[in-house]
Amino acid sequence: MGLARLAALHGVATTFSPSAGVTQTVPDDTVAAVLAALGVDAATPEAVAASLDRAERTAAERLLPPTVVLWRNPPGPDAPAGAAPPGLPAALTALPAGTVLRVTTEDGGARTLPPLAPATPPAPAAPRAGRVRGALRKPAPADADTTDGTAAGADGAWAALPYGVHRVEAVTPDGRRGDAVLVVAPSRAPAPGRRSHGFLVQLYSLLSARSWGMGDLGDLAELAAWSGRSLGASFVQVNPLHAGVPGAPSDPSPYRPSSRRFPDPVHLRIEDVPEYGHADPRQRERLEELREKAAELRESVLRKGALIDRDAVWELKREALEILHTVPLGPGRHAAYCDFLAEQGRALEDHALWCALAEVHGPEWGAWPEPLRDPRSPESARARGELTERVDFHCRLAWLTDAQLAAADRAAREAGMGVGVVHDLAVGVHPGGADAWAQQDVFAAGMSVGAPPDAFNAHGQDWGLPPWRPDALAAAEFAPYRGLLRGVLRNAGALRIDHVMGLFRLWWVPQGQPPTHGTYVRYDAEAMLAVLVLEAHRAGAVVIGEDLGTVEPGVREALSARGVLGTSVLWFERDWAGDGRPLAPERWREGCVATATTHDLPSTAARLTGDHVELRHRLGLLARTLEEERAEDTADVREWLDLLERDGLLPEGAADEEGGIRAVYRYLLRTPARMVGVWLPDAVGDRRPQNLPGTWDQYPNWRLPVADDEGRPVSLEDLAASPRLHRLLDVFTGDADPAPGAGPDPVPAPAAAGPGAPTAPPGARP
Repeated sequence: MGLARLAALHGVATTFSPSAGVTQTVPDDTVAAVLAALGVDAATPEAVAASLDRAERTAAERLLPPTVVLWRNPPGPDAPAGAAPPGLPAALTALPAGTVLRVTTEDGGARTLPPLAPATPPAPAAPRAGRVRGALRKPAPADADTTDGTAAGADGAWAALPYGVHRVEAVTPDGRRGDAVLVVAPSRAPAPGRRSHGFLVQLYSLLSARSWGMGDLGDLAELAAWSGRSLGASFVQVNPLHAGVPGAPSDPSPYRPSSRRFPDPVHLRIEDVPEYGHADPRQRERLEELREKAAELRESVLRKGALIDRDAVWELKREALEILHTVPLGPGRHAAYCDFLAEQGRALEDHALWCALAEVHGPEWGAWPEPLRDPRSPESARARGELTERVDFHCRLAWLTDAQLAAADRAAREAGMGVGVVHDLAVGVHPGGADAWAQQDVFAAGMSVGAPPDAFNAHGQDWGLPPWRPDALAAAEFAPYRGLLRGVLRNAGALRIDHVMGLFRLWWVPQGQPPTHGTYVRYDAEAMLAVLVLEAHRAGAVVIGEDLGTVEPGVREALSARGVLGTSVLWFERDWAGDGRPLAPERWREGCVATATTHDLPSTAARLTGDHVELRHRLGLLARTLEEERAEDTADVREWLDLLERDGLLPEGAADEEGGIRAVYRYLLRTPARMVGVWLPDAVGDRRPQNLPGTWDQYPNWRLPVADDEGRPVSLEDLAASPRLHRLLDVFTGDADPAPGAGPDPVPAPAAAGPGAPTAPPGARP
């Protein structure tokens, strides 16, 4: 009992449910290991007793929790219709009457708020079933003193607090003191405008005639400008563009980066760097040679069946960028660069220093000389000076990449996109990368994030990503999390959050243990959501949560209440609580991005033809016989096709593969979803998944270009001229579409749409 109580006080689960009606107990050694990673000794019964006594005394003595959240309705048109101002947080109203509260705002300002008045009972009301009656603590009277001596209501004083991450100190009448992080956030994240459609694409897979062997930020700008102006697209969603871990061979997965805060310069369009035009003749000659080699890489992918080789691309781009780094910046450019350095501060310095040290000692900082493993050691400070030129080079790359991200965002908005570029935030970082090195104090040592065993995967999953410590995040006033969000949101119209359930809890796996020997660790979800909504509000960006798979009750509702959109994939939208049939379009939730597939799933063509089953069979990934898998898959697809035909969405007939893809998107347009995402490879009939979970070297994950229905790579220019693509996009404009109400806003959104309950298929997370 002592260990369970101690674990509960620290948000560590001692049981979990792998499937409905089944509860499993977490091994005691797992609980002890996870507590140790949180700085709590539970190694022996005596240690458990001492830690429990200490934790209970600390909890009893605390006036305030570590973090307090004050939700406020945003001013103006973003305020929810008819919404009343949210009240004070329960943590504050529970304080003794007469408690004085002082707030230090994030910009250093100080405010003393009116003391809390005694609790007063609410006005009598007729009893209702399930109602809990009791006193509510009210703020002080309107004539209470304020810091500047003026009369002001307490409600007004709290309402006057600016949005931000502040600190609040409480002083009770008997002299007790306590403090906490105070997050003041809008009640909801920004919402998208009218219903819209857009493309989903893995940027590296989209090559153009100007690419250096993989899709780049110039291609992103071109895609946004073309699709926004010519196709009425409102957004383009891309894979995470986070900085990868260097080395050859590097990990091609965009979901296991070195840093989530800073982008990867491999995405730069070299010719768009302004200094390219100011290189001297000798430099231009070498740059031209590099361009010719890049053209060979590009042609090998587009015309000769080669895979995308990120390492070869980076080798060419790095040499080109080394040359451009020697070209002096003009006065204006230099001033802009200095502004960027000042704005990014120590976070960028640490990232650049890690990059410079990785060039000398390798990309795994755990193997570096002992003193350099600490970013704050005297030796690391000395290395910063010795490697000044390399540190500046990597700072410059971050600046150049940020500028091209801004250009892509600008191109999207100038093309009339209502949302713009949707960036993707990976769930974690590589344990040997820059973020894990620079922020060791907020990562849980010896732990990895994964997924528990469930009905789809009895072995669970270990993703190899170190988790943040919830206690350390609060102690740091969420600075690492805030900095991360600001970094990815600065050039985004929207942000997709991979495995958004991680804001609530994550499955921690102790190092050396199988995923089955992990447990859930709970985060302060309200605080994590509040910081997310705050930063999205400041950026004016929509937030999309990837909420596929196992989702604990209440999570989707909590996300929806804060304006975070979900993700709904057609094949998983069934009436799971009823007869299991495909969910009628009018029953889909409104607050989501509706799509036919994702980067981890079969393309729509592969789904309709059963090619994905054959692929998994060839790679030995099937858990049952090929015949059993085929039969189940055929029945599933047949049920959907029958529905599409009955609804008049498949006039071409079930045998027409291209018509089937169009029918799927016609169906999505009949749902109330605010955003409909078109998987770009679907537009040309590509049958290959970009990532096949459960494989490593058996399948070329993250290295395939967009291809047509015969597997021939397709360039951006080919896409723009593709009749097949335009026939699919006609579905969204209403041209030649038999579905009633089709178009960018084909059906009115219902007043209230309940959250869906899709489940994802088996497969490892990225």
